[in-house]
Amino acid sequence: MQIYEYSAEELEDVTGEIYVPVIARTGRNFRGRSAIHELGETLTLSRTHWGPISLLQTDRRAAKATADNLHFCVCTAGRCRFRHHDRLVEPVAGTGMLAETRSPYERISPTETRCMNLFFSRDLLPLRTAEITEACARSIDPAAPAMQMLSGYLGRLFEVADDLTAPQRLDAGHAAIDLLAMALRDVAPSVPGGDGPEDVLLDMMRTHVREHLAEPHLRVEELARRHHVSVSHAYTLFERIGTTPGAYLREQRLLAARTMLSDPRYAHLGVSGIAAVVGFRDLRTFERAFRRRYGMTPRECRCAHSRSGSAPATRKQEMPAR
Repeated sequence: MQIYEYSAEELEDVTGEIYVPVIARTGRNFRGRSAIHELGETLTLSRTHWGPISLLQTDRRAAKATADNLHFCVCTAGRCRFRHHDRLVEPVAGTGMLAETRSPYERISPTETRCMNLFFSRDLLPLRTAEITEACARSIDPAAPAMQMLSGYLGRLFEVADDLTAPQRLDAGHAAIDLLAMALRDVAPSVPGGDGPEDVLLDMMRTHVREHLAEPHLRVEELARRHHVSVSHAYTLFERIGTTPGAYLREQRLLAARTMLSDPRYAHLGVSGIAAVVGFRDLRTFERAFRRRYGMTPRECRCAHSRSGSAPATRKQEMPAR
């Protein structure tokens, strides 16, 4: 577990580093605390305790988000107002709500608040694009059976995560997302039974990318050809999720490489072998891209994980033994 404690002056830097970039306004004596479990490369579970605060995610800040992530929050204490996708939510204790990190939002908390947070890659949630967007900024009733199951599970997982192995934490995180999907299906009755053809096509293309990363010849032109669309239309589709086909393909390759570098099951593979497995034909191109994305070389990433099991972070403390 990683512990972050920070003042008002440090708040924007910390939230940008561990959550998403925002504009923050607080009182002079604000203190914040976040305790974070890394369940997987694109999956974290955390508890936050903040004083009164105002957070604004503008279009420009949202564009700086480095990944297409989702944020599920369970308010456990305090009051707040949350505006997202032109919907306003005023959750009470125990309420859950979902947000897209690449879309603008505003959160105002006039009191101290405590929250449980699940941050994860959008690709992990087994719902269609339109279903996810429609479910955002809608209160999930604390009394709903699915929400009770999810809230209880997240609380228990937070307590025992340090005692789990890395594969167990990942499996537990995926189980939490499955429970979330069950809770979200009841939150917005207006969600259509199927996406429009453009959303379906985009989902098919994203799935194709993830399932064919090892093919070094997979490029934007090839992706468009296999789905019978023009290259310009492929770009238009990926604009829906704030990226380009090429950037999405590279991001998925780098995520896969980072996962393999941190997994002892792939210790027998050298860096060049991992680069080839995720579709990079040139080792130096892979190393440059990896360093730009993660601030370290692939070898440094592997060494950091072999020493500590997680990437280094600033203002970090280890949770004392229970």
